[in-house]
Amino acid sequence: MPTALPPVVLPMPLALGAFIVPLIVACAMFMENVDGTVIVTSLPVLARDLGQSPITLKLAITSYVIGLGVFIPICGWVADRFGSRTVFRTAIGIFMTGSLMCAASTSLGTFVFARFVQGLGGALMVPVGRIIIFRSMPKSQFIRAVNYLTVPALLGPVLGPPLGGFITTYLHWRLIFFINIPIGVLGIWLANKHIANVREAHPGRLDWAGFVLSAGGASSFMLGVSLIGGELVSNTLSLGMTVAGAALLLVYWLYASRVELPVLDLRLLRIPSFHASVLGGSLFRIGLGAVPFLLPLALQEGLGMTAFVSGSITCASAFGSIFMKTVASRVLGRFGFRKVLMVNACFAGLAIAVYGLFFPGMPHWAIWCVVLFGGFFPSLQFTSLNTLAYADIPSRDIGRATSVASVIQQISLGLGVTIGGLVLQISHHLQGHPAIVWSDFWPAFLVVGLFSLGSIPVTARMPQGSGDEIARGGRGRA
Repeated sequence: MPTALPPVVLPMPLALGAFIVPLIVACAMFMENVDGTVIVTSLPVLARDLGQSPITLKLAITSYVIGLGVFIPICGWVADRFGSRTVFRTAIGIFMTGSLMCAASTSLGTFVFARFVQGLGGALMVPVGRIIIFRSMPKSQFIRAVNYLTVPALLGPVLGPPLGGFITTYLHWRLIFFINIPIGVLGIWLANKHIANVREAHPGRLDWAGFVLSAGGASSFMLGVSLIGGELVSNTLSLGMTVAGAALLLVYWLYASRVELPVLDLRLLRIPSFHASVLGGSLFRIGLGAVPFLLPLALQEGLGMTAFVSGSITCASAFGSIFMKTVASRVLGRFGFRKVLMVNACFAGLAIAVYGLFFPGMPHWAIWCVVLFGGFFPSLQFTSLNTLAYADIPSRDIGRATSVASVIQQISLGLGVTIGGLVLQISHHLQGHPAIVWSDFWPAFLVVGLFSLGSIPVTARMPQGSGDEIARGGRGRA
C-alpha cells in the first residue's frame, strides 16, 4: 500500500477559495467548451475538406465521447491515488496534445483518433476538477461554486462559435485548434499556484476487470450506434458492435453488484437525489447533446449561412445561459429542486424543439432571439442537475459518485448527437432530397426535445425536500 502524502492546506480565506478554485477549474471547462463549439461550427467546412458528408462528421464528436467513456470510470481512483492537482495538470497537457493532433489531421481516421486523445484528457480534466471543487468547500457553498465555475466556462460557447466561424470562413479551420494552447498553459500555471494536491490515504486497488467491462461496453456501444445508417461500415457490423457493447454493459452491471469497490459503483444510484440527477438528467442531456451538432448544420446546410454568421447566431444561447446563472440559486432556493426540475423540463424541451421551426428567409434577428431563449431554460436544468448530484453524497464517496455521474452524462450527450444525426438521416431519406435542406431538420429537433419530457417521471419519484440544504445555501444569492 503506497504511503499517502498529507494534503496541502492552502492559507486562503473561504470566500477567496470559493472563488479562485472554481475559476481555475473553469479554465479547463472554458478550453473544452471553446474546442467543442468551434468544432461543431466548422463541421460542414471541415467535412468537405476531408471529403466526407457533414452528417458523417458526427464521428468527430462521438469519438471524443468514447474517449470520455473509456477513461472517466477511473478518474476518481486516479485522483485519489496520484493527487488531484497532479492528475488535473496532466489531463490539461493531454488535451492540448490532442488539439495539436487535430490541427495536423489529414483524413477522417486521423481526425477521429485525435479527438479520442482529446477525450482522454477531458475524461480526467473536468471530472477531477469537480472533485477538487466539491472537496474544498462546504455544501452550503455548492451553488455559489457551481455558478463561479459555470459562468466563466460559458464564455466558451459565447466566444467559440463566432471565433470558430470567423477562422473557418476567412482563414483556415486548422487554426481553431491552437486556441486551446495559451488557455491550457494558464490553467496549468494557476493549478500549480492555488490547488492542493489532495489524495486519499487508502484509495484501494483499481478494479481492472470492471474497467475493461465498462470501457469496452461503453466504447463499443457508442461507436456502434454512431455508425448505424452510415457509409463507413455495414449496418450488420454496426449493429453487432452495438449489441456487443450493450451485452458487456449488462455483464458489468451484474459484476458490479457483487464486488466491494467496483470502478463504477452503481449502488450509489440508490440515493434518491443522485438517482434523479443522473438517470433523470440523462434523458434531458440527450436532447441537450444533440443541439450543438444539429443547430450549426441547420443554419449552414439548411439555411445557407456561412460558418461565421452561423457561429454569431448559435452563441446567443450562451447569453441566455449566463443570464439564467445569475438567478438560478434564487429560483432553487424559492421552489426547491424537485419542482424546478419537473416544471422546467417542459420549458427546456420546448426550447430545443422550437429550433425545428426555422425556415429560409426568416430574419436573422428572429433566429437569434429564438436561440437566446433556447439557452435560458436548459441552463437552469443543467445547473440544477449538476448541483443536486452531490446533495446527499458523503465526502468519501465524491470521487466514485463523480465517475458514475460523468460516464452516464457523457454517454447521454453522445447519444444525443447520434440520435439527432440518425433522425436527420431518416428524415432526409424519406423526403428524398438530393442534399440536406431546411425541412429535413424539424423531426430531429422534435425528437430530441421530447427526451427532456421523459425526465419528469424519474424526477417525480424524488422525495419532497431533496437537496434542501444546498437550495437554502443558495437562497438570496446570485
